[in-house]
Amino acid sequence: MNRSLLLAPAKVNLTLEVLGKRPDGYHALRSLMVPIALYDEIEIEPAERLLFTCDDPALADEGNLVLRAARAIGIADFRIALRKNIPVQAGLGGGSSDAAALLLAARAGRFGALPERDDLAIARSLGSDIPFFLAEGAALVEGSGERVTPVGAIPGWATLVVKPPVSISTAEAFRLLDERARPQRPRNESLGLRALEALQRADFHELTQLLGNDFHEAALARHPEIARAAAAIEAAGASRALLSGSGSSLFALYERLEDAAAAAERIALPPEYHRYVAAFRSDLAWRGLPA
Repeated sequence: MNRSLLLAPAKVNLTLEVLGKRPDGYHALRSLMVPIALYDEIEIEPAERLLFTCDDPALADEGNLVLRAARAIGIADFRIALRKNIPVQAGLGGGSSDAAALLLAARAGRFGALPERDDLAIARSLGSDIPFFLAEGAALVEGSGERVTPVGAIPGWATLVVKPPVSISTAEAFRLLDERARPQRPRNESLGLRALEALQRADFHELTQLLGNDFHEAALARHPEIARAAAAIEAAGASRALLSGSGSSLFALYERLEDAAAAAERIALPPEYHRYVAAFRSDLAWRGLPA
């Protein structure tokens, strides 16, 4: 079996509604999520035993989701090398996508014969965003991440993502959110469902009006770096800068990739505010490239 390169895309949350805390302690969510063409790279090749490396030494430990996924799948004789391009603790789903890439590669037979398993159960046990990435496309995600409804084909729009020099843990984000009073929205008033319809109609103007994230205001109030990045993105011409996931990255939408690239050039922020320009991805050609 030859060496292969797996591509694990980032995602942005066009909407993210936190609907309340469930009896099991998890928060119920509803989110319209889109994969974008910003990728971590995972190189795999046969080896005498399971070996895992990462080009970021801080992530090369037993807690890395790639290693945990490999063990859950039953991979025993491969070298797995992770190259990080998606920033961590940024709300872009990099770690979850990395784990999903291994599950998808195993499903495609790239690790040879493996023990029988329940991929969805493994995904849910490892992280709430991983089931989304198994769908390999835009989707409406509900529950604690386990209910994933694929959107189908989406427009070839683009994003500008800015990662401020600050990180937010998911636990911190939920704590800040729980401290704020929030209106309860019935499902028929859901931003996510309305945004889903706009995305499927390719109505760019309406979708940009429906962007929303329940973590956004608390993150801007708590972290001046995030507020500064949001103001700079909007000053560069975007109609709206929005937090992705629980942060700390922000993104803006553009109808054309060249418009996103031009906006990235106009942003008046110091270099430690990292910028990424990436198109929406709706095809299935992400993974399993020759290395």
